Amino acid sequence: MELSGPYEPKQVEDKIYKLWEDSGFFNPDKLPKRHKKPFSILMPPANANGSLHAGHALVLTIEDIITRYKRMRGFKALWLPGLDHAGFETQVVYEKKLEKEGRSRFQMEPEQLYKEILKFTTENKKNIEDQIKKMGASCDWSRLKFTLDSNIVKEVQNTFKKMHDDGLIYRGQRIINWCSKHQTSLSDVETESKERKDFFYYFKYGPFTIATARPETKFGDKYVVMHPNDKRYKEYKDGQKIELEWINGPIVATIIKDKAIDMEFGTGVMTITPWHDAIDFDIAERKGLEKEQIIDMRGKLLPIAGEFAGMKTTEARSKIVEKLKTKGLLVKVDENYVHNVPVCYKCETSIEPQILPQWFVKMKSLAKKATDAVKSKKIEFIPDNFRKIFLYWMENTIDWNISRQIVWGIPIPAKICDKCKNGFPDLENTIAVCPQCGEKVQQDKDTFDTWFSSGQWPLVALGYQKATDFKNFYPTDVMESGSDLIFKWIPRMVIFGLYLAKKAPFSTVYLHGLVNDAKGQKMSKSKGNVINPLDITNKYGTDALRIGLIMGNTPGQSLSLDENKIRGYKNFANKIWNASKFVLMNTKDYDSKSKISLSAKQKINLSDLKKVTKEVTKMMDSFKFYIAGEKIYHYFWHTFCDKIIEESKERLNSQDKKEKESAQYLLLEILTTNLKLLHPFMPFITEEIYQQIPLKNKKKCIMIEEWPN
Repeated sequence: MELSGPYEPKQVEDKIYKLWEDSGFFNPDKLPKRHKKPFSILMPPANANGSLHAGHALVLTIEDIITRYKRMRGFKALWLPGLDHAGFETQVVYEKKLEKEGRSRFQMEPEQLYKEILKFTTENKKNIEDQIKKMGASCDWSRLKFTLDSNIVKEVQNTFKKMHDDGLIYRGQRIINWCSKHQTSLSDVETESKERKDFFYYFKYGPFTIATARPETKFGDKYVVMHPNDKRYKEYKDGQKIELEWINGPIVATIIKDKAIDMEFGTGVMTITPWHDAIDFDIAERKGLEKEQIIDMRGKLLPIAGEFAGMKTTEARSKIVEKLKTKGLLVKVDENYVHNVPVCYKCETSIEPQILPQWFVKMKSLAKKATDAVKSKKIEFIPDNFRKIFLYWMENTIDWNISRQIVWGIPIPAKICDKCKNGFPDLENTIAVCPQCGEKVQQDKDTFDTWFSSGQWPLVALGYQKATDFKNFYPTDVMESGSDLIFKWIPRMVIFGLYLAKKAPFSTVYLHGLVNDAKGQKMSKSKGNVINPLDITNKYGTDALRIGLIMGNTPGQSLSLDENKIRGYKNFANKIWNASKFVLMNTKDYDSKSKISLSAKQKINLSDLKKVTKEVTKMMDSFKFYIAGEKIYHYFWHTFCDKIIEESKERLNSQDKKEKESAQYLLLEILTTNLKLLHPFMPFITEEIYQQIPLKNKKKCIMIEEWPN
């Protein structure tokens, strides 16, 4: 069958993907015998709550390039696909859907909400799987995993029990990040800092002047704190009582001396609100001070606020300031106070710290193991600057809150006692009374932070301890992910791998940057600049998008996705197609058994090809796919097409059979080698052309051809 007409991706891609699936070669167990040494890479499980976006397209492209390259190099390559239930993120997506329907999750029974989200994600799962295939992903679909698969749920819950038994998980009444909109706690990595301009107020507090941007938290303040070395306040003693007039009348305050105070900030004196501020909470814990709640879980002031009770904090702020002003307690206002405010990373509601009983992971010893592994080079980072970022987060980690007050996710298998606030794992659901106080216990209604389950992905995806895959493919070779996950997902996987399997879960971490729009702006629905990768592939073909995502894309750096760039690589695909068509048209009568005699120039051509192949291979082994792609692109277009093909035309038309055969041999050899080099980047067009090439010892698919030497 000949190549005919222009290249039409829509007529090729589905057919070729079916060829690959039918071949069975996505499954490493079905690869030819030369594929012996295991190589594994796990797909970061896409959230099963929507469609693929441009970032997913980049992930799939990079990981498919790696997998196809390793497969051609003779590795028993496994690329395991997966989807993530994505806990909080998915529930937020579904809550937006409910809002559009005029419904609220707070008006629904938990069981009903769970069923609806399950149906929603099940439908999305199938959609996402189809989209992954459209990107040409050569992953092993027979090993597809979902983070709510029953065996994965069981493993995650077993880890919780083991960590509790090992003293690494505890239930504590501690300060946490609270989102009043979504009514759940969040870990530190699920909050973002937003720069805001606020008023900064200075108030008289007895003999002191205190400063704050949040006067609405000050109703319960009865401790005034200063640094013990601050000479301005040396006359005041630790524990000294003072009487003063405050928001709702006279109070007695206690002076506290503590080194946590920054003498250079404000007046060097501050009152503390331990229930609603992490630093204040730590001071109160160290000093054994009382803690009192001022703001409820909905962000409204409690009765302690007197006449302001029931108001939203933002609504009450100016009124509280006005009252303090009428009392003569307002000193001054700085109207240009710029500071970073922690917000929920999904809705940007300001985080309101609260004290709640939650499950926490003790991070110090676990983080130490992770830093040791990185420092001893057991894990390499590409690019290397992310190594410092990883170490910074691990060396400054705090205990991790893994409780979420949401329905969607893996349930925490534990019982809790309201009386003594005790909590303990109960995997079999058999405990009825608290072993500490004998009171009746109830099932914990919280679910795990999604990073608690996805952090175990390399373990659970490969069947930790029990499956042959775990023995053959753990540790994995490469973890490829977005650079924004360097402090979220990557550390969790390292920690769990070292804790449970005693080995780091991967040897190399390859991190790519964000995919932005053509102007370099972050894509968002509100800006209307979101690019759907499947819209691009429908226009220009998947291969054009894939190589367009790689060219010029340095690891760790953000990429601007310009449709004009993709259009350019559609032209490159056409160039490959037309050049191949020319070669095949002119080699129909080529006899592969003929004895070839090459000219000096032709030998130089093959020698140059060998050099390019060697350089490309070196770049591929170094994960410099953007350089490898450029080299192949320029060689194919400017050397093969512009020079070698043109120079061969005279020989192809020669009446001398030997001259013609040497030209035919040269063109077929260079074309076949180029198709192999291009295959990881542009799999569809290279496979379609390969199927038409007359070769000795031809394989069923180019994807199991040997990488050129």
